[in-house]
Amino acid sequence: MQNTEIIRKVPKVLLHDHLDGGVRTETIIELAKDLKYDQLPTSDPKKLAEWFHRGANKGNLVEYLEGFKHTCAVMQTKEGLERIAYEMMEDMKNDGVCYVETRFAPVFHTDLGLNHDEIVTAVLKGLERGKKDFNVGYGLILCGMRNMQNTLEIAELAVNYRYKGVVGFDLAGEEGGFPPKKHLEAFQFIQRSNFNITIHAGEAFGKESIWQAIQFCGAHRIGHATRLIEDISFDSEGEIVGLGDLAQYIIDKRIPMEICLISNLHTGAVKSLEEHPFPKLYKNKFRVFLNTDDRLMSDTTLTKEYVTAIDLFDLNLDDIEKLNINAMKSAFIPYKERLHYIYNVIKPGYQSMRDKLLSFKS
Repeated sequence: MQNTEIIRKVPKVLLHDHLDGGVRTETIIELAKDLKYDQLPTSDPKKLAEWFHRGANKGNLVEYLEGFKHTCAVMQTKEGLERIAYEMMEDMKNDGVCYVETRFAPVFHTDLGLNHDEIVTAVLKGLERGKKDFNVGYGLILCGMRNMQNTLEIAELAVNYRYKGVVGFDLAGEEGGFPPKKHLEAFQFIQRSNFNITIHAGEAFGKESIWQAIQFCGAHRIGHATRLIEDISFDSEGEIVGLGDLAQYIIDKRIPMEICLISNLHTGAVKSLEEHPFPKLYKNKFRVFLNTDDRLMSDTTLTKEYVTAIDLFDLNLDDIEKLNINAMKSAFIPYKERLHYIYNVIKPGYQSMRDKLLSFKS
């Protein structure tokens, strides 16, 4: 069996995936036609996918985000939102994902008059249908935007739906000039509500962004955290010789880092995949795991992210299992449910694959 086939078949956990960054191009075209949205660069699904990939691969976050104007433009009706959420769950099933936490910003879906409750309810309806049809678990994370003032409203919205499928609150958007500490009111509300926080940090801005996310805003997970490497010293063998206070705190407190290899290359967070800090962080026992970020923009899947890591960093099946257990330990669902996935889905799935591979060899 080839690596791609093996990795696609084993159970995987995805915690950093943007709903509006993974829409099928066929769906974009169909919804655009229904909405009479005429600004797509092409109506050919394959060419449209290529357009998104070219646009994302510019090496900076600002240009990477430009493609979202088209995906968000067609995500303006309850039917469209439900369909996209449902199709995402089918895509997860086809990629071997057993549990996914997808995220989106409700504020970008009000152009045709939907209110935030209608928007969230439509997405949850699609996710729940997908769970029943494809046997994939899910959690929904609501994003506030760094450059907007209504993050407290989105935080309150997230908590209002905590027993209906929303599992956390995120702060997303361009990092430069929009530090997370400007949104303390929202984060303090989430903390007082005993709810979950993940924050995009350390992608386009330095380790200070990560520090603020944790120490000012109480983040339980960090999205990307690529720039944490600035707080760590390594020897020529990749072994740690020194940790700054921030890196030491993160490794001691087991704060999870949502690593997105391919999108980090596309946004310019790393110069090359070979230089990505992920293998050093994993080797030195930081709690890391791989994610897709934006499947459409970066032309990726979770399988592709893990196969990329295998090819570049010499990982084996045991490593892939460990990384997905790291992810499941870090999910924003109750402890008992996390244990269910680890012991009843992930571990048996990897053992089954090992048995198959042994039978092929014999």
